[in-house]
Amino acid sequence: MTALLVLVSTHGAAWAQEILIEDYPDVIDARVSATPERARLIIDLTGATEFAIVSLDAPQRIAVDVKAFDVKILAPADVAGRGLVSSFTVELSEKGRARTTLTLSSPAQVQQAYVLKAVADQPARLVVDLIPDTPEHFAQKVAADLSASIANRGQAPGAMPTDPGALGNSAISRPLVVIDPGHGGIDNGASAPNGVHEKNITLAFAVELQKVLIATGRFDVALTREDDTYLTLDQRVDLARQNKADLFISLHADTFQQPEIRGASVYTRDENATDVLDKVLADGENRYDMVAGFAVPRATPQVMDILVDLMRREMRKNSFQAAESIVRQLEPSVPLRKFPVRQADFFVLQAPDVPSVLVELGFLSNASDIANLQKSEWRDRTVNALARGIADYFDSIQKDVVASQ
Repeated sequence: MTALLVLVSTHGAAWAQEILIEDYPDVIDARVSATPERARLIIDLTGATEFAIVSLDAPQRIAVDVKAFDVKILAPADVAGRGLVSSFTVELSEKGRARTTLTLSSPAQVQQAYVLKAVADQPARLVVDLIPDTPEHFAQKVAADLSASIANRGQAPGAMPTDPGALGNSAISRPLVVIDPGHGGIDNGASAPNGVHEKNITLAFAVELQKVLIATGRFDVALTREDDTYLTLDQRVDLARQNKADLFISLHADTFQQPEIRGASVYTRDENATDVLDKVLADGENRYDMVAGFAVPRATPQVMDILVDLMRREMRKNSFQAAESIVRQLEPSVPLRKFPVRQADFFVLQAPDVPSVLVELGFLSNASDIANLQKSEWRDRTVNALARGIADYFDSIQKDVVASQ
């Protein structure tokens, strides 16, 4: 399942009637999974829409409203698992609004909430992640939402972005980081002699990196896939572009015929590879779509006017800046290849309007890297270094903006 963020939620606020209710999408399915540590609501829609989240008490609940024309669900499935959410309902609460009410077994707060645009045969979706909360903070949320609802009654203000798990802190200024776990589904990627597949390594790293970045409160973070799903390279690029990502990070762990080659590195795109190995790796990644039975579509020829050229130059500059920031943080934490900031013609880095880097976490053809890639302690250390590098990159971008003013 892909997961790309477009935060457009309101919190305890009425909606401006910008389009006809008849043009709102329908709710076609909803499901909830829960554990004691977290819960997830997924609402399938016939199109992207706006949403609002409010906390309620007596009993403790979290209500999720979406702009919708109709609810096409006869009876939602029971909650999968046991934990934060004990039950839920979905109904058309009033004309133009569908409400999903999550009944909580213990206080919870929204960690993140995002809309996914429709991709291939997957419908548009709203995803809401919950994590535990304290009774005191939950009560504060209920009071704040009630106050906002009363204040906005009878009005039609514009959308106010929700900052999951916090009060009064706008999420609109948070950059969107899209993390792309390489391979998936029928495409295992590289494989170690012990049978470990690259697709599983990259997904584990991506999930942990998402958690660490979200915990900082600075970023909206999304994964191109959250399970063992196959996506073509152009789908990954298109998802980042359609959702206007501020940084795209593709995670990989390849193999090479020389087992002594090891260490992490960070790539930006260049048609001229840094060395022979880089060319081999890029060709291998670009070929996976063919091997898996999917042809990589050719890019549509574009007129290279000066504006497009300037945009691409700016993105390549930013990509290189991101690569350098990440490498600086990786260097004291994990083994790196010689000259770890590298260039290669990776298809997945082709977006002309999104800064993009590819992180090679290590080599599944090297015994030391294989051992490290499977250790939770090494993964945590690497993930934290990646997160620091991402934060440093956005700090440097902000400094550049301030300096230019």
